[in-house]
Amino acid sequence: MSDQNEHGHKASAEPQQSSGVVVPSNERRVNALVLTVAAVVLIVTGWRTLPSAAIPAPPDFSMYTDTEQRKQMFFEYFLPLVTLRNQQILEQRERLLALSERRGSLMFWQRMWLQQLAEEYEITEFDLASDEDWEVLIRRVDIVPPSLALAQAANESAWGGSRFAVEGNNYFGHWCFVAGCGLVPEDRPAGAQHEVAAFDSPLHSVQRYIHNLNSHEAYLELRRRREALRENDRLVSGLELVGDLDRYSERGEAYIDELSEMIRFNELDELDETLEPATATEN
Repeated sequence: MSDQNEHGHKASAEPQQSSGVVVPSNERRVNALVLTVAAVVLIVTGWRTLPSAAIPAPPDFSMYTDTEQRKQMFFEYFLPLVTLRNQQILEQRERLLALSERRGSLMFWQRMWLQQLAEEYEITEFDLASDEDWEVLIRRVDIVPPSLALAQAANESAWGGSRFAVEGNNYFGHWCFVAGCGLVPEDRPAGAQHEVAAFDSPLHSVQRYIHNLNSHEAYLELRRRREALRENDRLVSGLELVGDLDRYSERGEAYIDELSEMIRFNELDELDETLEPATATEN
């Protein structure tokens, strides 16, 4: 299968205002460290093993009238969700890389697992004998940098205050195209049929967002750039990948510039250093 033939749900962004409050750089570094530690603690103490239904509901972000407090609460809530999904993907990737090293002598249950993984990442008719199919799958099974996910969630949901976030747990602007699948935008043009997808929980929104970047044809260049970073032992960071999100929003380059500003302004890129590449080992 060629990675040129990817398919999936399109995500469309609703332009939001980026942060406008300047925070001293030393304070932002402390905040980044606190967020990282909080994510690790929450995962170790329970979030890593909890079913999605048991993960706490988001706070009412609109109750925080102080901009910095609202931002802090937003990041503290969503960072563990992003980290949780990324850790799951890294486990998949580690096993995948290990099996790739011995693809000629796989057991039955290993072949079954690979077929299920390929289906999960929307690769149809995965051929174990095809080097190209292996390359496509390895390219797709990888993390989305926390800085990028947090910046997009904040941007798309107006820091958790948009109607689609509050009523539909949609924090990334995902669309759907079946009547009743979500919420109808008030400004939807006459004749248009799209809705803004509704999710059971914020975690499901995070999962769908990461899946979208890992499978949709619109983000093939993002995945190729991430692959090149891996091959050159460089950090997979939001600032490295954000330039390939020109098809995420109709705003194109302006959207990319705004996300880049949010990542730098809030020093979210420091969070990307907490996730290490998987190595080809298997128990």
